[in-house]
Amino acid sequence: MLFRGVRVPTLFISPEIWFDGPSLRKARRLWSSGSNNMDFKIPELDLRLLRSFVVVAEELHFTRAAERLGIAQPPLSQQIRRIEDKVGYALFARGTRRVELTRAGQSLLVTARRLFEQASFGVEAARRAGRGEVGRLRIGFPTSIALTALPAIIRSYRRDYPDVDLELRELSTTPQYEALEAGSIDIGFLREPRVSEAIASEAIFAEAFVVVLPLDHSLAKQKQVPLSALSGEGFILFPRADGPEFYDHIIQICRDAGFEPRVIQGATQWHTIAALVSAGLGVSLAPASISRLQIDDVVYKPISKLRARTGVVMCWRRDGSEPPRDRFLETVRKFRAPRGYAT
Repeated sequence: MLFRGVRVPTLFISPEIWFDGPSLRKARRLWSSGSNNMDFKIPELDLRLLRSFVVVAEELHFTRAAERLGIAQPPLSQQIRRIEDKVGYALFARGTRRVELTRAGQSLLVTARRLFEQASFGVEAARRAGRGEVGRLRIGFPTSIALTALPAIIRSYRRDYPDVDLELRELSTTPQYEALEAGSIDIGFLREPRVSEAIASEAIFAEAFVVVLPLDHSLAKQKQVPLSALSGEGFILFPRADGPEFYDHIIQICRDAGFEPRVIQGATQWHTIAALVSAGLGVSLAPASISRLQIDDVVYKPISKLRARTGVVMCWRRDGSEPPRDRFLETVRKFRAPRGYAT
C-alpha cells in the first residue's frame, strides 16, 4: 500500500517509537553499539495498526479513512484505541465535527512516515542484493586472458551492474585454483581445465597457438612456421608449477611434431617472455592473443598445420550461490564463442 508516494512494507517497527525512560535509553545504547543483545521487552505491535493510524492522520476523518482502508469504521476506531493504549496517550482529539492530531499524534506521524520510508528502502535494498545488483565480486585472471574478451566482458557487466564492487586480481592458473579453493576469489579465468570436485568450470572459448620469434630470426619472414622447424631452438616458457595443464599441453604439441622442447629459460609473465625472446635468448609458443603485446624486435607467427588449441575456462566454487557471481556468469556466457573457439 502507498501513503503519499511511500510504499509500506510489512516489517518491524523501531523500538524507539514505543520506549520511553530507561528502556529507550538502553535501546539507544545497544543500537549505537551494534549489539545484538536486545534483552529488553519489545511491545508487540502489528504494523497494520500503524498503517491505520497514518491513514486517519492524513484524512482527519474516520469515515473517509475507513473507506480508504477498505474496512468498516468501528474496527478502525478499535485499531486506533489499541495503538493509543500501547502509546499511553491519545493520538487524536475527537470533536463532534472534526478530528485533530494531538502532540503525541503529530510526533508519531512524523516517526511513522520516516519508518515507512526507511523500511521501503530496506526492502528494495534487500531485493537488489538478491538480484545481484549490489555487493562485491572478486575475479582472478592471467595476463593472456586480459588480451582477449575479458575487457569487453567487464565493461558489459559494469554497465548492467554499476553498484557491484569489482576486485580484479592478475593471477596465474595454480594461484587462481588456490584462491578459489580458499574462497579469496569468486571467479577465475584459466587456461586448460583442471578436474576438481570443489571447483566448477565452463569452457568459454579456445584460440590458436603462435610462435614468438626474435625479429632477426631466420623464420621471422615466413607467413607460417612449421613447428618441426623449432626442434633445435631453446624455449622460454613459464614455470610448470604456475599452470601444469597448459605447460604440459605445449610440451605435448612439440612431441607430436617430433621433438622434445629444450626449455632454457623461465618467466612468469608473457610480456617478460616476449622481452626475453626479443633479446635473442630463445623462442616461445604462446596463445594467439599474446600477439597483441607490442614488444620491439619480436614477431608472432601462425603455426602451419597445427590444429591444437588452448582452451579458456571460467571457474567458480560449486558450493553455495552468490547473486553477483551468478549475474557475472550470465554476462560471460553472452560472450562465449560458438563451439568454444575464438576467431
